[in-house]
Amino acid sequence: MASVPVISESSRVQLRTLVLIRWVAIAGQVAALLVVHYGLGFGLPIVPTMAAVIASAIVNLAAQFGGGSGRISETCAAGYLAFDIAQLAVLLFLTGGLGNPFAFLLLAPVAISATVLTLRSTIILSALALVAITVLSVRHMPLPWRGTPPELPTLYLLGVWTALAIGILFFAAYTWRVAQAARELSDGLFATQQALAREQRLSAMGTIAAAAAHELGSPLGTIAVVSRELSHDLDPDSPIAEDVALLSAETNRCRDILAELAHNPEEDDAPFSAVPVSAVVENAVSRHQLETLSVVFKTTPLPENDISEEPRIRSAPEIIHGVGTLAQNAIQFAKSEVVISTAWSADQVSVTIMDDGPGFPPFVLDRIGEPYISLRMTQEDHMGLGIFIAQTLLARTGAQLSFGNRQEGGAVVEIRWPRSVIEGVDSDMVE
Repeated sequence: MASVPVISESSRVQLRTLVLIRWVAIAGQVAALLVVHYGLGFGLPIVPTMAAVIASAIVNLAAQFGGGSGRISETCAAGYLAFDIAQLAVLLFLTGGLGNPFAFLLLAPVAISATVLTLRSTIILSALALVAITVLSVRHMPLPWRGTPPELPTLYLLGVWTALAIGILFFAAYTWRVAQAARELSDGLFATQQALAREQRLSAMGTIAAAAAHELGSPLGTIAVVSRELSHDLDPDSPIAEDVALLSAETNRCRDILAELAHNPEEDDAPFSAVPVSAVVENAVSRHQLETLSVVFKTTPLPENDISEEPRIRSAPEIIHGVGTLAQNAIQFAKSEVVISTAWSADQVSVTIMDDGPGFPPFVLDRIGEPYISLRMTQEDHMGLGIFIAQTLLARTGAQLSFGNRQEGGAVVEIRWPRSVIEGVDSDMVE
């Protein structure tokens, strides 16, 4: 079942960024090995050290030409950084262990992980780095030196290990916390921008609806007058009498809809107007029912042995229109039956709309709730705005919507409110 709205991000890491960082590291490693071995005259095991660098270059080439240039998964990014820690550990093992002044470079992969990966990945990589420095403190090849390499005191090596361990833990924790705060701020800003964009689109539609209600009033009045005159002049047995009666009824329905659009809900501020939530749902659906289709209403507490009283709410226009639009969509696509269930518990209220129609196609489920996405855009000039408007209106009342398909066939839409929120819904919508 797809939950709307959905803001998902599988990974924040660009493969191209990791590849570029590794190329810089490889260039630095090659330069350091060549300068130390040939320039300064320190005897390095040049063949195995260069082999470790070449292995890193091969991995980087494989990533660059075989993994694309887009975002990569969390696991893949953590794997690349784990390889970097292992490769650095091998180089340090071959060049003196913790006595090598370049041992601090083991902090780099951990810092990168803390910046872009989750806390779990950062903890795993930090543990790997701690294991590496622990092994290097006791097992390593001699430090390259002119003549006999110096014997570093055990106390000194313990101090280096302690400094590196504290550095790994401190940089991991501090960098992750700062980066997490930045991520939360970025996510909050993105969510706010989305909400503002949706409200702006809905506000624009409201303006268009008001203009349409004003402009359509006169032609609908004319149609109503003409249809009444035709019905009076036609013989009751005329083959088009039924069509004229239908035209008159649909015209009256259009006028009722326009009157509802022009209606100001703030005028209905009568006290004691709260009614059971199931009654509000039935009222919202009733105007869309068809004689040829069965609409079944169910009302159950959750769990079923719960004796709590059914929530009572005010008939907020957002709930009436939002639930009605979703029910109308189910009724239009159902084959024979639509089931609408209202359920509640001590802390939640839900309305589930199920039909036995074809269900949502996968490409619609992936983008459901976006404007101008519809199964019927090529038929009868449907614009694909119904679910978008319903979702936006219901979100203003604190609702969360989920869309999916039933295993036995048909679509299912679930609307959920926190009970404390929906019981307090009135003319002032939830922020």
